[in-house]
Parts: sequence; C-alpha cells; structure tokens
Amino acid sequence: MPEIQDDQNEQNEKSTGSGRAGKGGSRGTNGNGLPGGDGNMRFSRSMLGWILILSIAVLLFVVFHHNETSKEVPYSTFQTYLQQTHISSVVVRDGETIEATLKDDVGGEKAGTKLIAHVPATAMDGYFWNLLSKESENYGASFDSKASNNFFWALIINLTPYLLIFVLIWFFFLRQIRSAGGGIGMLGNFGRSRHRLLSKEHTNVTFNDVAGIEEAKEELHEIVEFLKNPKRFQRLGGRIPRGVLLIGDPGVGKTLLAKAIAGEADVPFFSISGSDFVEMFVGVGASRVRDLFKTAKESSPCIIFLDEIDAVGRRRGNGMASGGHDEREQTLNAILVEMDGFDTNDQVIVIAATNRSDVLDPALTRPGRFDRQVFVPLPDIKGRYEILKVHARKVKLGGSVDLMRLARQTPMFSGADLAAIINESALMATMANKDAIEMNDLEEARDKLRFGKARKSRVIDEKEKEILAWHEAGHAIVNALQPDYEPLHKVTIIGRRGYGGASFSLPEKDRIVHQKRYMLARLRVCYGGRIAEELYVGDISSGASADIQEASRLARAMVCDLGMSEALGPIRFSAEEERGFMPEPKEYSDKTAELIDAEVHRLITECYQEAKALLVSKKEELTALKEALLKYETVDGEDVKKILAGQTISKPTVQEILASEQQRRAEARREEENRGTEGGGAIGIPQPG
Repeated sequence: MPEIQDDQNEQNEKSTGSGRAGKGGSRGTNGNGLPGGDGNMRFSRSMLGWILILSIAVLLFVVFHHNETSKEVPYSTFQTYLQQTHISSVVVRDGETIEATLKDDVGGEKAGTKLIAHVPATAMDGYFWNLLSKESENYGASFDSKASNNFFWALIINLTPYLLIFVLIWFFFLRQIRSAGGGIGMLGNFGRSRHRLLSKEHTNVTFNDVAGIEEAKEELHEIVEFLKNPKRFQRLGGRIPRGVLLIGDPGVGKTLLAKAIAGEADVPFFSISGSDFVEMFVGVGASRVRDLFKTAKESSPCIIFLDEIDAVGRRRGNGMASGGHDEREQTLNAILVEMDGFDTNDQVIVIAATNRSDVLDPALTRPGRFDRQVFVPLPDIKGRYEILKVHARKVKLGGSVDLMRLARQTPMFSGADLAAIINESALMATMANKDAIEMNDLEEARDKLRFGKARKSRVIDEKEKEILAWHEAGHAIVNALQPDYEPLHKVTIIGRRGYGGASFSLPEKDRIVHQKRYMLARLRVCYGGRIAEELYVGDISSGASADIQEASRLARAMVCDLGMSEALGPIRFSAEEERGFMPEPKEYSDKTAELIDAEVHRLITECYQEAKALLVSKKEELTALKEALLKYETVDGEDVKKILAGQTISKPTVQEILASEQQRRAEARREEENRGTEGGGAIGIPQPG
C-alpha cells in the first residue's frame, strides 16, 4: 500500500404477482398494451375517482351558489323594503324565517336576491302571520308558507369536510397500500417479495468483464455450467451446491460476479437485497422469503441472488432483542427452512454476498445451505493490471500511460477503486482540454481518490510553510535510507483533505507477509517528520499527530498481536472481537499490562533514536531537500536520490509553469485574433491604400 506520512449497479422492473414475466405485458400496460396492467380495474378506479371529484365540485358549487344569492337582513329592513314595494314575494318557512325576493335593485342588492329575516320570538303567533299576509298583499307581494330545507343544507355543509378527508385518505393512503401488491386486508401486498427478475437482456456484463479474481470466476463458472448442462454433473452422482456465499471487502466485485452470472446463464435470475425483507410489520420478512422461493421453484432451474445477506442473516441470540418473535430472526428462520428443509429443491441455487461473514449465523453457513464459500480477495498486481485494462477500453489513453506502473502504485486498491481512478482521470483530462489521458492524470486521480483533492490555492504563512517543508523532508530522507521499506515515490507540501503535506512510497510488490524489519523501518519513517522539526525548527508542532497515532497502533500490534516482543514472547494479548452485547474481559494480569506498555514504549523509543541519529548525520541533504520543497512544492523520488548523492536538481518551478501556460494562452488568443483580421480582409473589407 502506498504509505503516507501526513500532517494532519441499470434499474430493472420489479416483477409483479408471482414474479414471472409474460402475463399481461410489462407493468404499467394491460394485455392490449394500454396503460394500467389490469385494464378493467384501473378503468373502474379512475372512473370512481372522477365521479367523486365531480360530485364534490357540484356540491361545493351548489352550496356556495346558495350562499351567494341569499342575504340575511334584520326584520326592520325587510319591513322597509316591503312598504316601499321593492319585494315581489314573501315565503314563510317553518313559521320562523321570512324569505323575501327583491323586485328591483335597492340598497346595493340586485333584483332577484333573496332576503332572509328572522322574526323575534315574541312576535311569533297566528295573529302576526295573518297580519303579515294581508300587509304583503297590500304592497303587491305574493305570500306563501312552506317547509324549510335548511336542515338539508346544514347537513351537507357539515358533512363536506369529512367527505373531503375520506377522499384524500382513499387516494393517498389506501391506494398506496394496494399498489404495494394484492395481499389480503389492510397490509395489501407487503408479504410479496420485492425481487427483480434479470436475464441476458437486462445486463451486458459477462465473465469477460470480470478481471483480477480468476479463482472466484472459476468456482462460479461451475454453477453456470451446471445450469446449462445438469446431466454432465449428475452422471457420477454429484450434486451441485445449493448455496454459494461470496465473501470479500467492499468493492472487490461480488455484485459484479452476480451480474456476470445473470449475463451468462440461460435461466431466470432473481435478485434481491437483504434489507428488502425487513419491514416494520412482524412476519412480513418471512412471508417475502416464502413468496420468493415459491416463485423461484415455479421457474426452476434458476438462481436467487441475495445481496448484503448480513442484514437478515446475523447470528441469533445476541443483543437486547433476542426473542423468538424478533422480525429479523423470523426472516432468517424462513431462509434456513427454504434452503434446506423437507421441501428442498436442488434446482434453485442461492448465491449470497456479504462483507461481514463473521456475523452470520452458523446455521446459515453450514454445508447443505451455503455449501461453498467463495472468498473474493483484493486484486494482486497482476489482477490490478487486468482490471485497469478492462476499464481502459472505454477511454482514450495517451502514449505515456503505463498501466503496469499504475498497478504497482495501487496496492490494496479494490476493483471499484481502480474503476474510479480511470473515470476520474478521464474527467481531469477533459477539463484540461487534452486529447487523451496522460500518466500524470492517472497518478493525480489515484492521489485524489485515496487522499483527497490537492489544495493548491491554499495560502500558507511562510513560517508554517517552512515548518511543513522540514517535516516532509524528514519523512522523505528517512524513507529513502531504509533498505527494508518501500522506495520513496514523491514528497509534497501541497495539502490534501486535512493533511498539510505528504510523502508517498511506491511498493515494488504486494506484501502478504510483513517482516519485523519492515515494521521497524515503518516506525522510523513515521517519526522522521517530528524529529526534523525538533532538530532544525527548534520546536515541535501538532503536525505529527497522525504519525504518532499510526506509530503507536503499529507498535502495539507488534507486541499484542504478532508476538514480536522478546520480553513477552509469541503470545496474543489483544481481546477477542466482541460477539455479544457485553465486551469480553481481558485475559491477562495487570502486571502483564504494565509489561506490554513498557515493550511498546521501548520499541517506539529505539526507532525514534535511530531515526534521529540518521537525520543528524544527513543535515546537509535534509536542508537541501527542504529548500527544494519550498521552491518546487513537489519533489519525486529520483530527485531525492540526486540530493542524497550531493547533486542539485533543476526543473521549472510552479510559478514558472503557470507563467508559461498563461503566455501560451495569450499567444494563442493573439493568433486567433490575427487569423480573424486576415479573414476579414479576404472577404472584401476595404484595406488602407
């Protein structure tokens, strides 16, 4: 892994119903190709919705129209209008309310407006109504008595808000639950599986697109061969594994392998994530598992791919929620029964992927369920080279690009990281108006992916910049003089993320075994920056905090995990990984703990003093490298070797490069302007003379 000593999957349609394609067309169309998978049901729902909306609109119109053409007035106003012969008719409703219709415009009211007047209770008797009848006739108004319809209008007005609320609930809640599926009751279709059905037509990925993990490809290629020709395997009585568990770090290609199987196999491929089984309703996950396997058995032979199975396959009985009715455990129990129960079907192969195999339940990973566990490792140098070649097919590379060199520079990078490097370098080259991707674009993309974007525009105080240069020069000199450590690649005082600067080492090979000499050299390199500050700045700073943290972690691992302490011997003292809710108690005495601390302190002190002696003897070289960093900001490993050999380096500075680029652009603009002027004369613009 490049060392740094720093200072600070195409959306597919969900299958509906049983999950099999071909019934009534795709989702969203009926059998005739019209919108709405089930034509009649969709049509009737739509009609009912329009009828309800239209009814509400008519109701509101009638209510508001009724309110607009009638006006409530005092009884005295009614009497005045009656005596002035402005009223054409008088209607008494229920012996309580007078409804008078205006004959002409008066008092700001238009003709035809109905005036509503309430008679005082003291005047409500038979004599009063007889008098009102005669008085109306005398002033030219007709008189009548009718039953009131106020109760009907009051009922409608009071019920309208509740009716609107019910309609909103029906549209936005009940229909959403129904659209989740076709189950029984309020839960609708929550119990149906949410898998996706993939085939060759849905994915363009094949095994040719998978590189760097050849052993995993071979094991999964057997699955594809069995599905294509099962008799070949059954001839000798063999049985294909019921389940294959893909284990590996994030980004190594587990899901890509599953896509390749879908692209290679001529059988249905059901894909679902472990989180899709989990819902807020208890029992829904188990129901979805049963529905998924039922659908798969109907389509056998087939493959079921469970991505991130640790979401439901965690070890049972841990934590606070460990009861038998826990939703996650119910789901896991259903998976266990379906994979190896009384009704087992060998024609359904389950492939699962996880990067947390240590937390899976043992009953899930035993033979008979997941018979085969395929470890998908991080690619080695050859694998990284092959992965880079696969992704480089899609971009245009320049002649200076060396993919093998880039593969050497990227140990411990996953396939996803390498794909991101190629893509990021293409974006950088595009923004720089280049015709092809160059090697420096790939290296900058690598550094940006791992350590963040370079902060070239950051303004640093000259004193701090000098401290930073001393610090990084100390790392670089110690690194370059360690024969047991990785060769120095480059050193820079340009910050990335929270780092003020960095020194990079370039591994010559992938290390599977790390020797004690290598780790001691790493400890010396970690403290090179701190020692340079102490010796030549006259003070120490917070810039070495990450270095100290890394060195302390490495020294404790050497003592507690790797048995590299002569005083303690080859014994492991680190606590076991926590399995349950409570942490494991330590299994050694307080005296041993003191001895561990003493050994860690001894290792760090010895390496610190050795690095200090080295930098004292190389004061001139360290000073020269510090000056070079202040001048050039970035110095590569070859230049550091020249400095250690007593030579001087000469190359353009950052300011000179920027000035040259600005001059080049200015000349290009002038040439463009001159070309435009010459072209103007050619088309007939009058020229002097």
